[in-house]
Amino acid sequence: MATILYARVSTAEQTIEHQKTQAQAAGFVFDHVVSDDGVSGVTTKLADREGGRRLFDLLRSGDMLVVRWVDRLGRNYEDVSDNIREFMRRGVVIKTIINGMTFDGATKEPMAQAVRDALIGFMAALSQAQAEATKEAQKAGIAHARGRDEKVYLGRKPSYTEDQISQVVSLSGAGEGVSTVAKRLGLSRAAVYRIQKSPSAAFASVQSWT
Repeated sequence: MATILYARVSTAEQTIEHQKTQAQAAGFVFDHVVSDDGVSGVTTKLADREGGRRLFDLLRSGDMLVVRWVDRLGRNYEDVSDNIREFMRRGVVIKTIINGMTFDGATKEPMAQAVRDALIGFMAALSQAQAEATKEAQKAGIAHARGRDEKVYLGRKPSYTEDQISQVVSLSGAGEGVSTVAKRLGLSRAAVYRIQKSPSAAFASVQSWT
């Protein structure tokens, strides 16, 4: 049984080493690191990436796959959810660095299966919302770089990060109250409410400023 970290980076602000450090800080010890550097998660399916193809070749029953967040495992809702289910069918346990979530196909209790499957769909949908926000931010950046005469107002700089948005959605979905989420993540209640109201808009705001 092996523990494999899969890391994907697509921007200058991200690095493979940073994701390795995050995993180690969360207590993971891995046997292999599989990575895709400079690959867009917005346009490229996991199976079409060099590192993604290696994952499908490497992973065996009993292995653990560690990822920063479920959005590493595909480019949209369908790709993420299909890949998670395929790995679970193979007997692979998937764990996320953010929030320490676990997806295990060995779960047999019906209620636990229902919760797990609903969570997969929810997180995959969130990943797609983030991808759509990224594409919109990229379009705005391209337009600005081309020197168009449009005046773009980005709004107030957000007080939260992409990781915090993901954690707000995850904790809220688990039933945590606004005050608890705000205190845990060091955010204001107003920021938590804004994220809950529209995670995709929150992602778009962060991407625009980035």
